Amino acid sequence: MTTAGGDGGSWTWTVEAVGFVRSSRDEILDDDWGSVEATIELVEGYGPESLQGLEEFSHVEVLTLFDRVDPTSVHTGARRPRGNPAWPEVGIFAQRAKFRPNRLGLTTCPIVAVAGTTIRVRGLDAVDGTPVLDLKPTMVEFGPRGPVRQPAWARELMAGYF
Repeated sequence: MTTAGGDGGSWTWTVEAVGFVRSSRDEILDDDWGSVEATIELVEGYGPESLQGLEEFSHVEVLTLFDRVDPTSVHTGARRPRGNPAWPEVGIFAQRAKFRPNRLGLTTCPIVAVAGTTIRVRGLDAVDGTPVLDLKPTMVEFGPRGPVRQPAWARELMAGYF
């Protein structure tokens, strides 16, 4: 990956998958993820000790790569979420669309089970074969402090997502 550095130059780094999603869902759809269970299988080089203690947490944050999004379809400005004319144009960083720079996804999922080098989760909005870049346990202290607000269009968009 290449990006602009704070000094105006560019920085390059490599990110490797720590695992892959295994799911019965292989079609990229925007809704109905709540009941979908998926397994994250760690890649070779990560043993069971990598997941040791994770089962004590109720949720895990899963960072994924939207690898099926064509890089030429990435948006960097404003757009209407899902192309809905009833919703306002908002910047790509004011929405969670898959057509974003770096094509990264982040989902907080309930943990169903941890066994060996696999984690079973529910509600992971990633299709079969999606690369997993990182996993972090969800801790209350990292959650929002104080009330969370969002515009009405976002609540409408998310009504059927999970």
